[in-house]
Amino acid sequence: MSNSFLFKTGEATVLAADGQYTDAMPEILIGNTAGPVGQAFANLMGQSPGHTSMFAIRACNQQVRPATMIVPKVTMKRSDYVNLFGGVVQSATADAVLDCVIENILPRDRINDLCIISLIWIDPRCATDPNLDQNDLYRTNYEATKLAIQRAMRDEPTLDELIANRHKIQHDMYAIGAPSAD
Repeated sequence: MSNSFLFKTGEATVLAADGQYTDAMPEILIGNTAGPVGQAFANLMGQSPGHTSMFAIRACNQQVRPATMIVPKVTMKRSDYVNLFGGVVQSATADAVLDCVIENILPRDRINDLCIISLIWIDPRCATDPNLDQNDLYRTNYEATKLAIQRAMRDEPTLDELIANRHKIQHDMYAIGAPSAD
């Protein structure tokens, strides 16, 4: 892993426990605060309706380093959805980032020079599910965030892996040649 980079990207999917809507699919952008990621990070401080971005914090007064901004992928229309985003998911993201520093996945000597943007999706059914397992929502978001950061810092998947899987793996939500829903 090079200590000098403009930006790195990573994504991961971790599936929910049976009966839960807690799949996690973060998309991560990591870069220098003085570069394009830092500029995008600063721009996210301007809020837009339904897309509240916020710092990843472990608890009040415990903002994680590198500074990490979590941004919802979909419009948040309900306060209970916002509470999941700004509670369970925010905590899981912060813990994953800190553990990546502890495990040297993120360079400890650069934590104040780097920033992370994490685009996060929460299934809207989570907010109204009376059987929601918040521990599973935490687990999936923690595991997926940590894996996405690892992949970003390791430049994974590699081009060779992508080429080898070109005709073996299809998108989970679209199979080439499948009948149209028309």
